[in-house]
Amino acid sequence: MVMKKTGKLRKYLEIEKKPRKGLMGLEWVILVYTLITLLITLFCFTKLQNPDAMIWGRVRIAAITIAMWIVYRLVPCKMMKFLRIFTQMLLLGWWYADTYHINSLFPNLDHIVAHWDQLLFGCQPAMLFSEHFASPLLSEILNFAYVSYFPIILAVCAFYFFARYNQLERACFIIVASFFSFYLLFDLFPVTGPMYYYKAVGMDKIAHGIFPAIGNYFCTHDEMLPPPGWTDGIGYNLLVAIHRGEHPTGAFPSSHVGIAVVSMILAWKSHNKTLFFTLLPFALLIFFATVYIRAHYAIDVFAGLIVGIVLYLFWNAVAKKYNI
Repeated sequence: MVMKKTGKLRKYLEIEKKPRKGLMGLEWVILVYTLITLLITLFCFTKLQNPDAMIWGRVRIAAITIAMWIVYRLVPCKMMKFLRIFTQMLLLGWWYADTYHINSLFPNLDHIVAHWDQLLFGCQPAMLFSEHFASPLLSEILNFAYVSYFPIILAVCAFYFFARYNQLERACFIIVASFFSFYLLFDLFPVTGPMYYYKAVGMDKIAHGIFPAIGNYFCTHDEMLPPPGWTDGIGYNLLVAIHRGEHPTGAFPSSHVGIAVVSMILAWKSHNKTLFFTLLPFALLIFFATVYIRAHYAIDVFAGLIVGIVLYLFWNAVAKKYNI
């Protein structure tokens, strides 16, 4: 039994016969995004709050990307390729936070998205959902569902690594390219979500359907409403810990929903029903959790669903064209 396990582990450390010589597709996507946002940073240097940190952050990430490629060239095994991919996944949080600095160049647009919600639903679902359905049990379920976004991505990538290795690079390329597509949207369309906007303008105005424009308010303010529900719950405190120190950015469309959709399509395409149906309840709950905790407007969810499908189709076509 021990010999079998050792043999299975060894195959991930064996030198690949035909290792990829150049950068992976997802690394090219990251470097292109790095270049685009670096040019924006340099062009708007005097208007940004902390341009030096933005520039050096990009330099470090480019250096990490090249360093991981060099290490893989020296030890071209499956495990090293996975580490290259996993390293870029770990840096996604930094890139998300970075969108705040770029979209701060533009006036906030929450009032427009909140108005869309009002037109479509005749109310503010993010306000009413948490007010009328708040309970300790529901809060915990939806708080954990919102956080499950990260394990869903990891589960899909891990499955492709262990069970569909020949498709690993394509699957991770689609996920990472979709992430950076959302980040580009966040850069250019500054919407913070109800937890920030409602706090900024006051719940009384929201309740009366008044959605004032607040310009560059979030350049100097990051106060937000706490998640609704049971404040002593594990899920509640986990969510608070994740949001601690976060800047107001990236709400429209919902990347939580969009990336969950991309991940679930990849889970379905893996032809493993156990993987798909295990993750499906968590993915579906994310749709409700994003609105319940007031991270997103209801329209963000529908937009995220549509954009997620479009991004999967687009980046999958790119992957096929360039044989990724």
